[in-house]
Amino acid sequence: MTSTPASPRPATRRERLAAFGRTPRGLVTGFVALHAAYILALLPLIVTGGTEGDLPLYRQWAQDAVQGTWPIVDFDWVYPAGALVPIMLPIALGPYLYQLLWLLMIAGANWLALAALAGPRLQRRSGYPAAWYWLLSVLLLAPVSMLRLEGIAAPLAIAGLVWVSRRPVVAGALIACATWVKVWPAAIAAAVVAVSRTRWWVALGGLAASVGIMVAVVAAGGGSNLFSFLTIQGQRAPQLEAPVATPWVWATIWELPGARIRQNYELATREVIGHGAMAAGEIVGWLMIIAFVAIALLLLRARMTWVGDARRTDIAESQLIVLGAFAMTTALIVFNKVGSPQYMLWLAPIVAVGILVDPDRWRTPALWMAITSFLTTLVFPIFYMPLVRADPFAASLLLARNALLVALFVWSVHALWRVAMPRRTRDEPVRIAPQRPRLSPIGDPV
Repeated sequence: MTSTPASPRPATRRERLAAFGRTPRGLVTGFVALHAAYILALLPLIVTGGTEGDLPLYRQWAQDAVQGTWPIVDFDWVYPAGALVPIMLPIALGPYLYQLLWLLMIAGANWLALAALAGPRLQRRSGYPAAWYWLLSVLLLAPVSMLRLEGIAAPLAIAGLVWVSRRPVVAGALIACATWVKVWPAAIAAAVVAVSRTRWWVALGGLAASVGIMVAVVAAGGGSNLFSFLTIQGQRAPQLEAPVATPWVWATIWELPGARIRQNYELATREVIGHGAMAAGEIVGWLMIIAFVAIALLLLRARMTWVGDARRTDIAESQLIVLGAFAMTTALIVFNKVGSPQYMLWLAPIVAVGILVDPDRWRTPALWMAITSFLTTLVFPIFYMPLVRADPFAASLLLARNALLVALFVWSVHALWRVAMPRRTRDEPVRIAPQRPRLSPIGDPV
């Protein structure tokens, strides 16, 4: 008597959903659903011609520019000159549709990020976890991911990082454009220059894009204000959400003499003041420089040891660029007297590319980063006004978020130290994450 084979167990709903998410149709569905949901949520505002988040200020700058008063050209500006491009584009059809065109522009930028991570036709299945992680980051960091300039700079940075090895000139131009929108992608550029064999081609693309922007500004008469964004915030007190401000936030809660949270009307933000607050802001500025130089030296060392000894130098180089970029960028946040919520969009793009090039190494920091993003949105905008009023619960959320930022910085430096100063015998091979045979894990097969 023969036994009949057991029928296969039917897939659960979760398994079917996961399988659908690994298809191009599933990824497109997630992308469309995320952006459509945000547009629908703001539809009452859109149909009345309103704006949300930082867009009222952006639209005002754009309207003033249309009438002849341009940032950079006519006055000092807090942003680099390249930020004028995304700020001016949504005014093309008039101020009434500014909010809608801005959201469509953000959707286009995020599609560029997905195309870089998963291939232009979404054919690179190994990039799907990274692509989904980026969509998750956009969701967790909404509204800042949709309503601030980082929503443009971050996808440009993703594409630039992914295309360093295969399209270095394009990558350099994208990283430079992102840097001229928000300064932080300069950390990615520094990591690429320190590690990549294509550094000169990347530099060529970045130089071409930078020269184009600078020539346009100088020709318009804004040469004297071209670098005003570097100095305009020099004398400010530590911002409320910055890690360095944490002691004075709690000093305010405990009602210690001289400590309080105040409004900076000129910069439209909250700051902490108290004994030693201004000095702490100056000290972290110097610590940022020291950390940046130390990380650069570790990168150079790792380039000679870890990458030089690797069986696949292109793969090891890609992994090292992402790790170095993350370490440098976390240094820009941890040692900074400014601490806006959109700064998490400096880190999330690099983590997404990290999941692409070295998923085993980046699994834990990706989880930490997701929790950090969620806590950031709880702090702003949900519990921001209680935080301004020195509410202990809101301050505890901020403390947890800042502690995770410090943990991410420590992790990145430790990981970089381990590959730069390996404890191994001469004949022991360097560990490289397994990859499918191709030119580079962050190359875009065409």
